[in-house]
Amino acid sequence: MSPRRSYPHRSVRESGQRGVPALIAAPALVAFAFLLLPLAALLVRAPWRGLGRLLSESDVLTALRLSLECATAATIAALVFGVPLAWVLARMRFPGLGLVRALVTLPLVLPPVVGGIALLLALGRNGIVGRHLDEWFGITLPFTTAGVIVAETFVAMPFLIVTVEGALRTADRDIEEAAVTLGASRLTVFRRITLPAIGPSLVAGSILCWARALGEFGATITFAGNLPGTTQTMPLAIYEAFEHDPEAAIALSLVLLLVAVIVLVALRDKWLRGPASL
Repeated sequence: MSPRRSYPHRSVRESGQRGVPALIAAPALVAFAFLLLPLAALLVRAPWRGLGRLLSESDVLTALRLSLECATAATIAALVFGVPLAWVLARMRFPGLGLVRALVTLPLVLPPVVGGIALLLALGRNGIVGRHLDEWFGITLPFTTAGVIVAETFVAMPFLIVTVEGALRTADRDIEEAAVTLGASRLTVFRRITLPAIGPSLVAGSILCWARALGEFGATITFAGNLPGTTQTMPLAIYEAFEHDPEAAIALSLVLLLVAVIVLVALRDKWLRGPASL
């Protein structure tokens, strides 16, 4: 019997560090440049000298505060209602599940302005639900701060649902079933086992949801309007400033960009990294 030959072992990570094929590297560089160029142009053209004065204006601070508060409230609403819906989509089996999943993810591809019109038809004063909210409870959502939160939740919650649903589908259910056989209730299993297991995906989905809500424009201006101090978020303030003061619009865009980058960079290494970086 001939002796077994030993071959040098190379891990996947080591082989991946040797180089990237040209057919992959070239389009990758083009994609990176395409995504980086507009941001670089924003930084180059930003009026750095007048940035401090602009940021000290009360209207800008109000719009920034409103953006942060509404995006955070929309994310909380998405967590409260979106996580249970993601669990239903991932764990339940019923006729029409595919249709329900498609409808839930529809806002991802729906033009935001169309979403705003749909919200008006549903929750406006003459909407199919909004008229009853106004008559029975005196609740009016359009052109209010609450309307901003509703619009942002509508367009951003699917990001959370898709992320959490994927995590729930791949989660190990044997531990959950073992806990049930030992007497734990389904709610306890969900709270003590399922949620910690999908924690990173839950946080990642929340970050994506928050970032999408922070930058929402179309549905907000259609459903909630552009009222300074009430519904004018930073994207709406940028749009208004761009019509009469382009430099101010660039500066405001830079502020919104910096806020988003700070949040994403601060949390990316901990919550948004893939298995290769573990």
